[in-house]
Amino acid sequence: MMAAVLYGKEHLQVEPVAVPTLEKGDILVRVKVALTCGTDVKVFRRGYHARMIVPPAVFGHELAGDVVARGGEAGRFAVGQRVVAANSAPCDACYFCRRGQENLCEDLLFNNGAYAEYIRIPKRIVERNTYEIPTHVSYQDAALVEPLACVLRGLEETGLQAGDTISIIGLGPIGLMFVRLAKLRGARVIAIGRRKTQLDRAEAAGADELISTEKVSRPVELVRSLTEGRGTDVAIEAVGNPETWHWAVDMVRRGGSVNFFGGCPNDSKVSLDTSLLHYSEITCKASFHHTPAHIQKALDIVSAGDISARDFVNREEPLSNLLEVMRHLMSHNGHLKTAILP
Repeated sequence: MMAAVLYGKEHLQVEPVAVPTLEKGDILVRVKVALTCGTDVKVFRRGYHARMIVPPAVFGHELAGDVVARGGEAGRFAVGQRVVAANSAPCDACYFCRRGQENLCEDLLFNNGAYAEYIRIPKRIVERNTYEIPTHVSYQDAALVEPLACVLRGLEETGLQAGDTISIIGLGPIGLMFVRLAKLRGARVIAIGRRKTQLDRAEAAGADELISTEKVSRPVELVRSLTEGRGTDVAIEAVGNPETWHWAVDMVRRGGSVNFFGGCPNDSKVSLDTSLLHYSEITCKASFHHTPAHIQKALDIVSAGDISARDFVNREEPLSNLLEVMRHLMSHNGHLKTAILP
């Protein structure tokens, strides 16, 4: 089969490799669509991922496709079924799994290799985190489930309620998902981004107020002016920059919640005002990954038509063009997803 193999920093080759062999309980999926992701762009730039990618390796993790083979008694799915498989599955036995924090599982099994004609889904992921795609849901819509599950979990962690005001910093695909989910929950959304195209997309997703950081030098002050000086009930940082982490803390109200969703570069440090956090009772949380329950919830949201790929995917490219796509996304941070069609 043809697959994109990552050999190191910005070194990617689309080349023939062996079709994965199956063990008992595995399934082989013919990839119909694999979506690009900001994490994949970071992996391409760095040449590795400390927890998931050791080069040389096939990478990519947002996918949907068809079951074409089963290993032994892989009884949950039949050949020909349309499926969406998450990129991980917890062990269900460790300390964190027993506490309902499967995303922090001590033996979290990751799976990559979506940028290929076929991908092996290991038995544990087959059993715990693979789902049949409803007949009315497209492959592209289904492939959105993994990132949507991460965003859904992050939003749940904030305790956002209907009628709350939320500020969302960063309007790439993840930020736009936050906008859409917050509106579905009945919140007032203040969207903060740099490019006009991003702000236009946020408005189309339902944002109530838009702040351009190219035009406004002090977005924190503007957010407070839009909230009678209090600040927002919830602030989401979806950029991954120490400066915008500070913005999120400074623009949330007393008793409010901040979610540091965007991962900063390695070795980044952030110094926060301890008096502000203490006397204003600000809750600061970070979000990592998803759980099987959130994957199922995300699929339900997609199936209901509340989230659609047309709002987050603006290009289709063959697998052979993946290197060009990665270079483009690396130099155009915040752009929408590309659907890779192996």
